[in-house]
Amino acid sequence: MTGETNLQTLLATMHPVLRSGEYVYVLWPHGKPLAPGIEAAVREAEGLTAVLPRAEADALGLKYDFVASWITLEVHSELEAVGLTAAVSRALTDARISCNVLAGFHHDHLLVPVGDSARALEVLTELSAAHTAGEEPAREVKLRSEKAEDREAILGLTAEAFSVSPVTGLPVEGEPVEVDLLRRLFDSDEYLPELSVVAEIDGEIVGHAISTRAWADGLELLGLGPIGVTPRLQRHGIGSALVRETVIRANAAGERGIALLGSTEYYSRFGFVPASSMGIEAPDKLWGDAFQFLPLALWPGGVHGTFRYAKPFSAIESNAEGGKR
Repeated sequence: MTGETNLQTLLATMHPVLRSGEYVYVLWPHGKPLAPGIEAAVREAEGLTAVLPRAEADALGLKYDFVASWITLEVHSELEAVGLTAAVSRALTDARISCNVLAGFHHDHLLVPVGDSARALEVLTELSAAHTAGEEPAREVKLRSEKAEDREAILGLTAEAFSVSPVTGLPVEGEPVEVDLLRRLFDSDEYLPELSVVAEIDGEIVGHAISTRAWADGLELLGLGPIGVTPRLQRHGIGSALVRETVIRANAAGERGIALLGSTEYYSRFGFVPASSMGIEAPDKLWGDAFQFLPLALWPGGVHGTFRYAKPFSAIESNAEGGKR
């Protein structure tokens, strides 16, 4: 059966389908017989890379870093077709979603971070719909450093984002504590301009994340939060993009690690682990595993001590709702 080669037709007719389960890349042990559960494999000079369900990798005791969802583009593309991979990759890149592409005989397959699978499906569906209608794909989310003139919009966005408690699910009476916290952080000695990041669409600020100077055991670290996304666009990947941008900027600046208080289910996808497992204790022991830490590229190890946030956090450190997503 001959595949399609026309890019416009491919984009207009592609149907992204999410496979069930989670998938991982592993370096297959040299000399080990191949397991029946392997979904894809690439032989390189350094060894054999295999893609298989996460559960099978765990059962075999194989190490992995990247946990992915598997999306199949159900359009029969000719292997010689030009532009499909580039168009899909650009759309996902604009949405700040990383993507690994596998080309099969009949279809192209995308492996994206598990936390971004829902947003990736939306982006791909929008891309297809736009080409069906002859329009441009969805608007791009732009990430940039916060400016002083952004602050009124950021504070308004934060008030909306935290108007319902992420802990109790109930409406917050009066101004959310995150709003006053942000005001104080902007004016504090621990404020770091390049780590106050906004997300905007068509000039409208739709998300914000701030990281400020913090310490543990005499080592300079970062405290991440608050992170806010305008309610109508929550669960559209903007928060994830802000976290990833923060990590990229922090690594580029030579920072050692980032701590936050939030959902272990959500933040583990970015590499955060319970801070106590890294030797760093929460300011409040009641926070437990919700107080998490991400060691960066220059993490020295051997750090033991209680984490100390920027001074404006002191008023809310006894309240776990203060920084929780």
